[in-house]
Amino acid sequence: MQSDDLRRRAHHALDAVLDPELDEPITDLGFVHSLDADDTGRITVHLRLPTSFCSPNFAYLMASDAKDVLSALPGAAAVTVVLDDHHDSDVINRGLAADAGFRGTFGPEAEQDLEELRAVFRRKAHAAAMERALTRLLRTRPGLTDEGLYDVVLGDLPDDDTTRALLRRRAALGLDPRPTAPVLVDDHGERPRPEDVPLRLRFARATRISIEGNAHFCRGLLRTRYPDEATDHQSLAPHREAVS
Repeated sequence: MQSDDLRRRAHHALDAVLDPELDEPITDLGFVHSLDADDTGRITVHLRLPTSFCSPNFAYLMASDAKDVLSALPGAAAVTVVLDDHHDSDVINRGLAADAGFRGTFGPEAEQDLEELRAVFRRKAHAAAMERALTRLLRTRPGLTDEGLYDVVLGDLPDDDTTRALLRRRAALGLDPRPTAPVLVDDHGERPRPEDVPLRLRFARATRISIEGNAHFCRGLLRTRYPDEATDHQSLAPHREAVS
């Protein structure tokens, strides 16, 4: 049926929507409570978060991104995204329904532009991805030291998921993707001084640990908040195979 195909494609599209702080898909985190599609192309999604007081900025960002990716699907005639059980659900849902944008939704309370907020978390995601790739290289290359990471270039990294994740984060920041580009760089593509490499790596590691710890904590909160429902969304796995 047409609605089944649209629903599978809609689930797959939502894989691209990330929690900005946790840098993980909302589908993997269990934030997609329900998704329905009918033969007329109407898609309705309900999102839920680990607590009712999650940052309104983050909540709006995820809900808005979900509406954007679903609206771009061929065959999607109308998209409704609803945020449930949040202290700002009414405000956010009205703004989404009216396509009011971030500032139009929150008015004077919107201290940051949405793209500015998104950029902050892109930088954190890049630092974490860079640290994962370099730490993996340290573990697999005998004799390589923290100081030696100064000379590591993208072409030195293995062709695996960790490297591909780093390349996606670099692309989001507009950083050099060429194999000869150094791996250890800041948000602007600038290399640290050789003597500062260990400090830069420790900073990136702290960022990565914070992101992963928060993700684990949020999964636990979601399970606690909705104890009678499966929140790991393993039921989404078939849609990934069907559209790949």
